[in-house]
Amino acid sequence: MIWTLNSIKQHTPNPKLTVVGAGPGDPELITLKAINAIRSANVILYDALVNPELLDYASSSAEVIFVGKRRGCYSYQQEQINDLIVAKAQRYGHVVRLKGGDSFVFGRGSEELEFAHENNLETDVVPGISSALAVPAGQGIPLTMRHVSESFWVITGTTKMHQLSEDIKIAAQSTATVVILMGMGKLNEIVHVFSQAGKANAPVAIIQNGSTTREKSGYGTIDTIEAIVAEQQLSAPAIIVIGAVVENRVTLKSISQNLKQYALS
Repeated sequence: MIWTLNSIKQHTPNPKLTVVGAGPGDPELITLKAINAIRSANVILYDALVNPELLDYASSSAEVIFVGKRRGCYSYQQEQINDLIVAKAQRYGHVVRLKGGDSFVFGRGSEELEFAHENNLETDVVPGISSALAVPAGQGIPLTMRHVSESFWVITGTTKMHQLSEDIKIAAQSTATVVILMGMGKLNEIVHVFSQAGKANAPVAIIQNGSTTREKSGYGTIDTIEAIVAEQQLSAPAIIVIGAVVENRVTLKSISQNLKQYALS
C-alpha cells in the first residue's frame, strides 16, 4: 500500500486527555457523561478508589491500567502518571484518567491537565460526585442545616508533606461542619486540635468505604471517637465529619418500607 500524506493524517490518533470523576464508590453514582467518556476511551488509567465495575463500560479494545495508591504504596509516582498520559495519548488517542470522587477535590486532576496542556493534548473534564458530599448524605447527615450550620469546610487531613493541615486548626474555631478526607492517620492529632478549641463534646461521624456494600460507620464525640474507632475497627479509606449536624442526621427509610407505608394508607 502506498501511504499518502492525507492517509497518514487520517490514521494519526488525536491525542486527548479526559479527566473523569468516578464518584464516591457506588457504581450507580456515576454521570452519563462519565460513562460516555469511558466508552470512548482508547486507554483508561484508574485509581484505587474507583469501583472496578465502572470498567465494564470500557471498550473491549481499550487498554486499562491501574495507577492508584493505597496506604502510601504507589504503583506509579505522579510524574510517571503524567508521562504515561502523554505517551499513551500520542500513540493511541483518547486517554481517560478515572479518579475517585471528583478529580478537582484533592484529586490532582488540575496538575495532570496542566501537564497535558504543556504537551499539546486536547483536554476535557467530567466532574464527579465528591465523596465529601455524597458519603455524609448517604448516612443522612446534612452538611448545612438551618439554625445548626451555615457552612462547611472540606479539608485534607494529611498534606503533601505528611503533616496535619493547618486549616483544621482554623476550622476548629468555627461553627461550621468540618469534613476531613484522608485524615484517619491523623485522628489523634485532629482530636487534640478540637479538644484544645473547646470542642470535646462536638459530635463526630466516621464513615469507612462510604456508598459501597462495605460501608461501616461509627458515631461519637471528639472525646470518645478514638475508642469507638478501635472498638469498631474503622480504618481508611474513611471520611470524618465533625459538627452539630451529625447529631441531627436524618433516619433514612428504604424504598420497600416507603412502598409498604403507601400501600397501607
